[in-house]
This record gives sequence, C-alpha cells and structure tokens, in this order.
Amino acid sequence: MVGENLLLPVILMSVLTSYGQQLAEDSCTVQILVPGLKGEPGEKGVKGAPGRPGRVGPAGETGQPGLKGQKGIMGRYGKVGPSGMKGVKGDMGDPGPRGPNGDAGVPCECTPMRKLIGEMDILVAQLSSELKFIKNALPSPAAVAGIKETDSKVYLLVKEEKRYADAELYCQTRGGHLAMPKDETANAAIAGYITEAALSRVYIGIHDQQREGVFTYADLSPMTTFSKWRKGEPNNAYDDEDCAEMVASGEWTDVACSPTMYFVCEFDKDSI
Repeated sequence: MVGENLLLPVILMSVLTSYGQQLAEDSCTVQILVPGLKGEPGEKGVKGAPGRPGRVGPAGETGQPGLKGQKGIMGRYGKVGPSGMKGVKGDMGDPGPRGPNGDAGVPCECTPMRKLIGEMDILVAQLSSELKFIKNALPSPAAVAGIKETDSKVYLLVKEEKRYADAELYCQTRGGHLAMPKDETANAAIAGYITEAALSRVYIGIHDQQREGVFTYADLSPMTTFSKWRKGEPNNAYDDEDCAEMVASGEWTDVACSPTMYFVCEFDKDSI
C-alpha cells in the first residue's frame, strides 16, 4: 500500500513532462492548408425578390408615323367672329310704286326765296369753276395758297420754289404767265395774297432780259402806265439783276433770275 502511494506521483510527473515537450514541439510547427477539389454544382436556389428600378435610359429613335385614325365627331361651334369688310354696292333695284300725294303746302311769298336760291346757285357754280381750275392748273392743289381775283384776272400763288425761267414756263404750260400787275388794283391784290400766305417775296412777271434797263412784262408788253419800284430800284446790283420780285408791301425790286423762290401765276378769266 505504501509502495503504490510512492509510485503514483512519479507516473504523474512523467506524464506532465512528456505533455510539455509535445506542446513545445507543436508551437513551432507551421501547418500548410491545401484546398481540396471543386465540388459538384448545387441545386438552383429559390428566385429572389425583384431589385430596385434602374435609371431611365436615353430616348429611342422616332418611329414611323402610324396609320391615320378615323375622323372624330364634329366639335361644338366656336364663337362668332368679327364682321367682314363692307362689300361692293350692288346694282340699283327697280323703282317702287309711287306713294300717295302729300298735303298741300302753306302759301308764301316765293320771290325773295327764289332770289336767294339763285344767288346761292351762282356762288356754287363759281366755287366749282375755281376748284376745277385749280385741279387742272396744278398737279398738286396743296401747293396753292387759295385764289385771288380781280374783274378780269385770276391769281394763284404757287408754293413750289423755282427759278424765274422755270416759274414762267410753269405758268405758261397751264395757260397763263407770271403775274403782271398793270394797275394798282392788281398790284394790291397780289400784295395782299403774299401777306396772307405769310411770305416775304415772290417772283412776278417783269424782266429786262432783252435789253438792260428796259423792263417789260412776261408777255413782252411794255411797261408804260404803271410801276411800283421800291426807292433806289431797279439798281442791277452786281450787273446780274434782270428779273423782278414783289415784297409783301407791294413794292418791286430787281433780282437775279437764278435763285429759286415761290411765284404767282396770272390767268385771264375769259380763258378759264
């Protein structure tokens, strides 16, 4: 019994020593793991849940037009549009039946009324004649500053600037001449015309182009009975003043024929 008790610690010590040596050898050992052979494919798994929608891709090419659809039903009527342009006046219709006679008028003294109507008819005819004359005499009635008359003459102030020769030709082609004041009445009428038109001067039909110092009218008739030269005129300044102008006061001055200015035409009433 005593021998067994002594042998047990010796065995235990031997076992512990052997185990410690084994642990020391194992801690220094390097283990290399080598993968095995590929196994057989497994069975197909269960279908998973759908993923999230992806990004929108680019637009595709335009497709071919489809077939024309069937005509739809008529829509509602729209609003009434604006009135169109007035049409051309139609032909006059047939005259209607004659109406009943009216009541008898009140008796009156008709002589004064007839006289007034006659005077109005004469005035209307005169104005119509003057308007017709202006339209025929000038291509642009707007260039005429009214009309002036004496017993035998009609005067038109033309607001188109021209040289003397061109102004005279303008009047001649319309049946007249540049204004030729041969008495105080005619001269005053032309002067008043200039003043009313707010002008300072106009060409008139007087010149000495044929002979220096001997002035004649545009129709070449001599100046023997009337003149209205301003004091100191005519003076032929610069030896170049062969034509004449009238200023608003009614006086005349000799001027060069080349400048352009407004002018007054004269026409015989008998030729209108």
